[in-house]
Amino acid sequence: MPSSLFANQAPRPLADRLRPTCLADVVGQDHLLKPDAPIGRMVAARNLSSMVLWGTPGCGKTTIARLLAEATDLHFEAISALQSGVADLRKMFEAARGRRAGGQGTLLFCDEVHHFNKSVQDIFLPYLEDGTITLVGATTENPSFELNAAILSRVQVFVLRRLDEGALAALVERAESHLGHPLPLTPDARAALLAMADGDGRFLLNMLEQINALAAGEPLDAAGLGRVLQRRMPSYDKAGDGHYNLLSAFHKSLRGSDADAALYWMCRMLAAGEDPRVIARRMLCVANEDVGLADPNAIVQALTAWETYERLGPAEGERALAQACLYLATAPKSNAVEVALGEARALARKTGSVMPPMHAVNAPTRVMKDLGYKQGYIYDHDTPEGFSGLNYFPPGVERHSFYRPVERGFEREIKKRLTYWGNLRGRRS
Repeated sequence: MPSSLFANQAPRPLADRLRPTCLADVVGQDHLLKPDAPIGRMVAARNLSSMVLWGTPGCGKTTIARLLAEATDLHFEAISALQSGVADLRKMFEAARGRRAGGQGTLLFCDEVHHFNKSVQDIFLPYLEDGTITLVGATTENPSFELNAAILSRVQVFVLRRLDEGALAALVERAESHLGHPLPLTPDARAALLAMADGDGRFLLNMLEQINALAAGEPLDAAGLGRVLQRRMPSYDKAGDGHYNLLSAFHKSLRGSDADAALYWMCRMLAAGEDPRVIARRMLCVANEDVGLADPNAIVQALTAWETYERLGPAEGERALAQACLYLATAPKSNAVEVALGEARALARKTGSVMPPMHAVNAPTRVMKDLGYKQGYIYDHDTPEGFSGLNYFPPGVERHSFYRPVERGFEREIKKRLTYWGNLRGRRS
């Protein structure tokens, strides 16, 4: 029996059977595909530019590339950067050059394009320049970091959205229509199913296929659904863009005193398998950079949480991380220390190796005493206020107020002290 007949009889996954046949059927990407949207306008004009589609798994990148070729009568070629090398690319480019000579263009879809190293990416350049190919690259990683500047200057980067609840619900309806019957799910189970998909349309359709294969019975509730299906693991690369996005959101939530959001982002990272020590280190940075002397105890809390986690492990240690998270988020904020350090560094670079004032240096030898070392020094503890008021900036260097405490938390008290000493210094000078 011919192998093609066996191929026709082979079962096709639901996700493949429901693959859109036109751009209008693609869900969740109207901001790019509608007639007045960027890609929609290109299709209407039948003038497709090379592009990179950046988005999460299961949002439609491969499907869109295929449909773009069909909508613009381009020959479709597909490669994967994980499986193809330079020799494969050169063969495709030569074939595309031959088709172009015969009057047909080629859309080359490159899946996981970020896996080509930057020297291989350079091979695309002459064929992009002369129009031999129209490149549609797909990536789950930030193109700014993964693609070289020469490629980025020749393509448009379009960001595909993670499928929201409405788009996922539309896929469920489409699946039920194709199957010819509603799936055995309670309303709560339907809501839980969309949450389990986590924005991945392909994963959702695979779960629907599993549900459809179950023996007939009572509709599944949310608990039953959890027993039957496996929740999708969150998309999170600890060395990639997702890692830094969540870590940035965590830091900014702490800085912005949004305690609930900070706790949420911390839990998102923990659920995705982030090393808790990375979270502890970030909280230590916040205590030092964003809280500072507005609450000197913040850095103690951050260090203690880190040490507690190391001693107790995840089960108990995560409570310590949560405590530090909430402490930092609700602490008064000040970056006055960081600002002071930056300004002092700038003046230190500018003034170079200028000598300190004579009263600020010791005179351990007679020669140094004869030269005036330590002359004019007043021992602060010998004064009624415990403050001599001497100026310790170098001669010829104007006094600077690097450290300017804010009117928040403990720095309010520090500001009072600095004002008091400043007034005394002014009177004594």
